[in-house]
Amino acid sequence: MAERSQTQKQKNNRARVAVLYVFLSLSSFASGDELLPQVPEGVQAMSLSGEPLISAEPSVNTLNNLAQARTEYEAEPGIAENIIWYGRRTAYAGEYRRAIEIFTEGVEKFPEDPRFFRHRGHRYLSIREFDHAIADLERAAVLMDGTPVAVEPDGLPNAQNIPLTTTQGNVWYHLGLAYYLKQDWPRALEAFRRGYSLGGYDDNLVSTGHWIYMILRLMGREDEALAALDEISAEMEIIENMSYHQLCLLYKGEASLEEMMAADGDDPSNAAVAYGVANYLYYNGDRQGADDLLRRLVSGSSWSAFGFIAAEADLANPNR
Repeated sequence: MAERSQTQKQKNNRARVAVLYVFLSLSSFASGDELLPQVPEGVQAMSLSGEPLISAEPSVNTLNNLAQARTEYEAEPGIAENIIWYGRRTAYAGEYRRAIEIFTEGVEKFPEDPRFFRHRGHRYLSIREFDHAIADLERAAVLMDGTPVAVEPDGLPNAQNIPLTTTQGNVWYHLGLAYYLKQDWPRALEAFRRGYSLGGYDDNLVSTGHWIYMILRLMGREDEALAALDEISAEMEIIENMSYHQLCLLYKGEASLEEMMAADGDDPSNAAVAYGVANYLYYNGDRQGADDLLRRLVSGSSWSAFGFIAAEADLANPNR
């Protein structure tokens, strides 16, 4: 009886989130293209302050990888992995709008595969369509409920060529970020905690722990924020998330603010550091220093980096 009750509860949860997904999908764009907002030719998105966002020229290696992914897709467009990699490689080349269209094809062909909603949700974040991102990532969470944790292959392998993340972890991480960018702290905290609870490599603990700490500080829960970093130490084996690790050590009082203040935000790693430091200044009473650093960050070129987008969201908030 208890097992049947739990199964029914899961079905009810799935139904509720499915209704949310449909509502957000239908309501986000009242007119025009159902997938994408209109922007000037050559522009990928508009910033939260109304500035056009244009991608940099991709490297030769990125273009070669994209060409190979396109060839494999065109040869067998009915294979889910071919669609996923074509979309991912397209996004790595800075064509986020086209990537969303490709992932939408995957959604239509494989509506029960959470990976397409996960990747499309990520790229909706890149173009500042936060409600669409939430709808997709909530849907992915429903579809992956009860499924085995699956390692997600890296599109940009780290130095040790070890994939560090899972599909489930990435869904919760990006959903947490989407709610964070909407400045919905309770839902952001819940999503990041769901991801943190999956465990995994030390890299995952520091990246997710960083956001959990910042959210709790912004909610005024300082003691709880510090306790959230109990598992994080200088001795952790970090493969690629060195920036998040250093930020967590800063929050714990084990790293120097001065050595981190050099970050200018003009690459994704530096954007993460610059945003974390700006928040650190903000909730420690230096509002002017925080805002100065946020403005310096958004004057850079890494506009698809999460730290950059979060800085935009903070600066756009008149009540901050």
